[in-house]
Amino acid sequence: MSEVFEGYERQYCELSANLSRKCTASCALHGEQKKQKVAEIKSGIDEAESLIRKMDLEARSLQPNIKAVLLAKLREYKSDLNNLKSEVKRIVSGNLNAAARDELLESGMADALTASADQRTRLMMSTERLGKSGDRIKESRRTILETEELGVSILQDLHSQRQSLLHAHNTLHGVDDNIGKSKRILTAMSRRMAKNKWIIGIIIAVLVIAVILILYFKLSK
Repeated sequence: MSEVFEGYERQYCELSANLSRKCTASCALHGEQKKQKVAEIKSGIDEAESLIRKMDLEARSLQPNIKAVLLAKLREYKSDLNNLKSEVKRIVSGNLNAAARDELLESGMADALTASADQRTRLMMSTERLGKSGDRIKESRRTILETEELGVSILQDLHSQRQSLLHAHNTLHGVDDNIGKSKRILTAMSRRMAKNKWIIGIIIAVLVIAVILILYFKLSK
């Protein structure tokens, strides 16, 4: 969740609780003190409206899934602020006697404050749920990053293995070339050996014939 939104939200919750206390306290005041307290409440309401507008702008700039949750919270905040405005109107509209004010304080005002307290409780629960959702989103994002890093590592390993295979292929190709050269050399050597055998055979045959001729001539004498 946006840290900016959370900052505005904390300010609003503190301001709303403070305004509720001032509304309750103003019911027991009279004259100038009451007017001064009402003026403080109205100023606080203006500030609360400004915070809600800022939260609305921030929420609409976020991702759709987060924006939907934050806008739902904003609707509850706006309802809470409208209740505070209604309380101020009832305080200002006045001209009520002491008994009427007591009755208003004991009935309508108490109900309104109770409703506001219930709404704030729901808002706090929604904030907690949103925080948990934010934690899950962060965890999912961390998992995605870890998966991405693992994928990059696997691709690097595959690239390294591919280079090794290419090197092995080149080595085998070189071995094949060497084997071919060796085979050609052996073939040439075999041919030379065969040729030498024929030459030696011819030489031996010539020598044998020469010995026979020599013996023949010696014996014929």
